[in-house]
Amino acid sequence: MKKKPSYDNEELEILQALEAGTLKSVRNASAQIKKHRAAAEATFKKDQRLNIRISSRDLKNLQARALEEGVPYQTFAASLLHKFVSGHLVSPR
Repeated sequence: MKKKPSYDNEELEILQALEAGTLKSVRNASAQIKKHRAAAEATFKKDQRLNIRISSRDLKNLQARALEEGVPYQTFAASLLHKFVSGHLVSPR
């Protein structure tokens, strides 16, 4: 079963503005789109390989969580690593 997406404050603000019809176009939209697309491609470019050993229990748990999210477990693991090294992974308290 796929989880409902959870939105942060910025995403909620954008969603509310979209639903209210208050979003405005930016100047040079095609150039902005091109710039952001290039940044996104660079962010998700996979040009290095990482091989690690983990316990079978951790792997099974990782695969189960990835299944809950509806993504392949290797993609899920790469996403977790990216969030951690970029400072966006926070532990629940």
